[in-house]
Amino acid sequence: MNRSMRFPLVVLWAFGLCTGAMAQSKPVAYPAKGQSAAQQQQDDGACYAWAKSNTGIDPAAVSSAPPPPSGPAVGGGERVGGAARGALGGAVIGGIAGDAGKGAAAGAAVGTVAGGSRARQNKRNAQANSQAQSAGAMDTYYRAWGACMQGRGYSIR
Repeated sequence: MNRSMRFPLVVLWAFGLCTGAMAQSKPVAYPAKGQSAAQQQQDDGACYAWAKSNTGIDPAAVSSAPPPPSGPAVGGGERVGGAARGALGGAVIGGIAGDAGKGAAAGAAVGTVAGGSRARQNKRNAQANSQAQSAGAMDTYYRAWGACMQGRGYSIR
């Protein structure tokens, strides 16, 4: 990928992070009926408990969920499987060309690289899925919290 293509992709990636963070931010409650700050704090606590019990979602638990495992141990065997498939294919092609051993070795190397690529893609997909589930859970919780606060006389945005 050349340099001129990287900048727009980085900008789009950064925009995606910003909009994702905005989607999970807590709505703002305006005391439409002149409630005091103390009353608003009390209502906020009551609506937190109500939304938590009715949705089964605890925002503190969602935000403190551990990140998915990472590092070289992650891969689910994609590299090994890729190496095995590559070695098999390389042995077949090498057998036709006259040296199955060299073909198997070359195929195993290529298969390991392909398996590593597959492992990284699977990891990215799992992280995106985890983030989407977390965002969906927070949206559900905040809709319930907002309904409770509206019921208590607050304008929600």
